[in-house]
Amino acid sequence: MGHSLSGAPHLAASISRFYTPSSWIDGKAENQLTALSHKEGILKIAAFPDLHPGKYGPVGAAILADRIFPQLVGNDIGCGMSLFLLDIPAHRLKADKTAKRLRALSTPSDSQLGTIGGGNHFCEVQTVSEIHLPVAGVSKNSVFLLVHSGSRAFGQTVFIAHALDAANGLSEPKAAAYLVAHNQAVRWASANRMAIAERAAKALRCAALLICDAPHNLVEATPNGWLHRKGAAKADQPLVPVAGSREAPSYVLVPSPPPEALASLAHGAGRKFDRASMKARVGNPANLSHTRFGGRVVCEDKQMLIEEAPIAYKNVQAVVADIEGQHLAKRALTLHPFVTFKKAVPS
Repeated sequence: MGHSLSGAPHLAASISRFYTPSSWIDGKAENQLTALSHKEGILKIAAFPDLHPGKYGPVGAAILADRIFPQLVGNDIGCGMSLFLLDIPAHRLKADKTAKRLRALSTPSDSQLGTIGGGNHFCEVQTVSEIHLPVAGVSKNSVFLLVHSGSRAFGQTVFIAHALDAANGLSEPKAAAYLVAHNQAVRWASANRMAIAERAAKALRCAALLICDAPHNLVEATPNGWLHRKGAAKADQPLVPVAGSREAPSYVLVPSPPPEALASLAHGAGRKFDRASMKARVGNPANLSHTRFGGRVVCEDKQMLIEEAPIAYKNVQAVVADIEGQHLAKRALTLHPFVTFKKAVPS
């Protein structure tokens, strides 16, 4: 127990855990949650079933604080997922042709805007498996595009400039300066996902309609303090996508989070194994370019293909079952991966 600036003892922040053992929570992530709850300035924490350890704290959590902590947002400021409805019917899709056309995303754009980046970022064509709740304009023959990307080097630059000496939070005027740059990065990341979708739609010779945009790395002012989200999707909107892996479905949810969830929701399956351990866990990497759904994976970086193999991620069905069981949201759509684009070597 520490002490606040007033000299009064600092009580540990409350933690609301929205998961069960079926979601497989790493003990390191639990330790990070506990350590964070004892940090001065932290008021409340909501942890979701995609929770896993991060560099500066747990990923898959929303944190309310009395000051801004840039580390709790991280360097990929504004990273999130945007879902688009394509005006092409599923029965016209051919996996090999779709994969070939999406290779256009590998050609450099005029700037970093419109580029996916590395790690777990992707652009994925998805088909409808199940409709649980009606969504306007959606049928079993609909096709979606899910884009996961962030602010690229822009966010990294903001983080380096403002976060290196901010382990205990930012005070004025540094907080205001960070917030201006942070907000620019959030807008840039959203525009980046839109640009990726436009490039993909052009390659696929169709149009893309934005259904929802859900950032999951950001900080916002609320009446009760500064709300940080790290790998926790903004749930104050009608629909939120929750990504699986290229061997697992993704979901579109209708959120209804209780106050303890801090207007947030899980953003995906969540990582189960770290990247460094994946080479020993993966058999023949050649098998990773096709999926059990009959789809394709475009990733010509062998190391990335291995690090992002489906077994690196938790069971997304268990994650979504916990979300529903904890009354955070209801399923609207189940989507199956058709073609996942991560990286290609330009022709």
